[in-house]
Amino acid sequence: MCGAKYLAQIILVGAQVVGRAFARALRQEFAASRAAADARGRSERPPSAAASRIAGISLQEAQQILNVSDLNAEEIQKNYNHLFKVNDKSVGGSFYLQSKVVRAKERLDEELRIQAQSDKEKGWKAET
Repeated sequence: MCGAKYLAQIILVGAQVVGRAFARALRQEFAASRAAADARGRSERPPSAAASRIAGISLQEAQQILNVSDLNAEEIQKNYNHLFKVNDKSVGGSFYLQSKVVRAKERLDEELRIQAQSDKEKGWKAET
């Protein structure tokens, strides 16, 4: 009887020690994860990478979808119009493909905007 009591106490104390160690390790992991997230948020990302993250599509993928090799606004618009009409659901197209075409156009438009802004900033730096 006495041995069972001591055995129960040893098991209980051991479980408490393991539980505390686990809780401490979990708190440390959360703190490290939060610090890593904060560091990522403070780092300077290129605008193009940020645009890819926001749009959910890379520049290369967008160019492949719209079948363009250069960032030419007229060619992008022409291919977009064609692919959007071809994939219209009312003519038997796929809504999924049509949405991919729209996302690709948005991503390429954002890249054109980034390039224009970059060119504008370079112009200002050259003047000063």
